[in-house]
Amino acid sequence: MLRGGLRRTRRCGGLWRSLHPVGAGGSAAPRCLRALSAAFSSNGGGERSGGAPPAGASNVKPLDGVKILDLTRVLAGPFATMNLGDLGAEVIKVERPGAGDDTRAWGPPFIGAESVYFLSVNRNKKSIAINMKDSKGAKLIRELAAVSDVFVENYIPGKLAEIGLGYEDIKKIAPHIVYCSITGYGQTGPMVQRGGYDSIAAAVSGLMHITGHEDGEPVRAGVAMTDLATGLYTYGAIMAGLLQRYKTGKGLHIDCNLLSSQAFKTKDGYVVVGAGNDQQFVTVCKILDLPEVSKDSRYKTNTLRVKNRKELIDILSTRFSEKATIEWLQLFEGSGVPYGPINNIQQVFLDPQVLHNELVMEMNHPTAGRIAVPGPGVRYSDFAMSHPKPPPLVGQHTVEILKGILGYEDDAIEELLRTGAVAQHEVR
Repeated sequence: MLRGGLRRTRRCGGLWRSLHPVGAGGSAAPRCLRALSAAFSSNGGGERSGGAPPAGASNVKPLDGVKILDLTRVLAGPFATMNLGDLGAEVIKVERPGAGDDTRAWGPPFIGAESVYFLSVNRNKKSIAINMKDSKGAKLIRELAAVSDVFVENYIPGKLAEIGLGYEDIKKIAPHIVYCSITGYGQTGPMVQRGGYDSIAAAVSGLMHITGHEDGEPVRAGVAMTDLATGLYTYGAIMAGLLQRYKTGKGLHIDCNLLSSQAFKTKDGYVVVGAGNDQQFVTVCKILDLPEVSKDSRYKTNTLRVKNRKELIDILSTRFSEKATIEWLQLFEGSGVPYGPINNIQQVFLDPQVLHNELVMEMNHPTAGRIAVPGPGVRYSDFAMSHPKPPPLVGQHTVEILKGILGYEDDAIEELLRTGAVAQHEVR
């Protein structure tokens, strides 16, 4: 049944093929762009109209016909794809058979057997359970990718490539694909193989250092702000990727990361560790040399650990206080468990991964001199961000805009300046 459905879908081809039918000459004709052009010029001789929409237009959503293949779990990815689904995209959520998305077990609270956490970020989706480690399962993912417009994943870099589902693999069978990767730290750099959770990113990025009382302990925000912010970055980046594809006729790779759990006090600072599932909790106990804790019936599942949180935190806190931060970081390296130190702002901008990701952008400001500001948290495979221009002074570009965009003559601009209708800031 599934295979037959895929054959039919492949013939109709999803949004990409329906919007870009191949003509006799082999070129793609983007009907959507022609339709947009026609819509803008339908009021006589090309004048834009603010009149009534055509019949049925009220039922049209911006992403109707767009197919999203969603391999993400937890929050940032599911939040992004949920927003895309709200705009009409068909979101196909790929989950592990049986367990599914990690957050299906995150609670309490639950509504019946369903996790409120999972329910809150997974509306407007269809779920398909596929074992991607099975060669037949990986083949199904490739078949789905071939008829999708967007491929979203949040695995540690290199993991999907090992089973033939990396960007270069998917690009071969779906050159039109907008392939978006969400990671903790990016595709390359010294921290690339670390898992990333919101709490870890909040610590490493300095957010926890500046939250809470001035002389108090670091405080994590009540909601997963770095996850949500990354989800919004991803959502916007995918929209930009689709527009880029309409311009160039080909797909691209988008890299979004959380940098661009509970905090534990060590001998000389703080470290954050995020055990997102039962196996990771066992690993944490092994690193802490607390095997008896992982076997304790009170802490066997996430639900039980939440129920007995106070006693568990006391046990773990005592153990973490026995070593310095750098010692714990070395022990957790390569474990597969998300972790990181709580950096102050100075440490953030000296962090090797922050520097590697070019998250610090320097530029010359006309009055402030050489300045450094946080850079964008998204990277695209087919184009680089333009060289940054410094924030403008008030009225710095008045004349340039009047002349270059509105076509005003010099004498008209002089009159506007003389009467005070506009002002031009003279940069010295």
